Amino acid sequence: MSEPRLADHDLSVLVADWLDWDQAADVLGVTPAAVRTMVREHVLAAAKPGPNQPQGVPALFLDESEPVKGLPGLLTVLHDNGFDDRECIAWIFLDADLPGRPIDALRENRGSEVKRRAQALAL
Repeated sequence: MSEPRLADHDLSVLVADWLDWDQAADVLGVTPAAVRTMVREHVLAAAKPGPNQPQGVPALFLDESEPVKGLPGLLTVLHDNGFDDRECIAWIFLDADLPGRPIDALRENRGSEVKRRAQALAL
């Protein structure tokens, strides 16, 4: 049996903590509209974690008052490879033999390896 598509992963299982637009805006010190703009410009990614749940941003995408270092560049690479936000979030929160998940590597300032692996997806 083949591995499930990224879009089919249950994000509510992969991502423990989600922020709604207002919560993300409070952390970043901006308006909810600015958060939506950041999502549209691929500085952040957002998705509905599950059915009947509002769209949100994974809490681990934010580091104090800004997006985690390296996240915007990684999201750009993933989007350039044809991923949508839901697939980006799934890829970032799945174990990718880094060791660990790409989100953990980003938060530990090991983003260059994550970006290389994302670029290799296009090959």
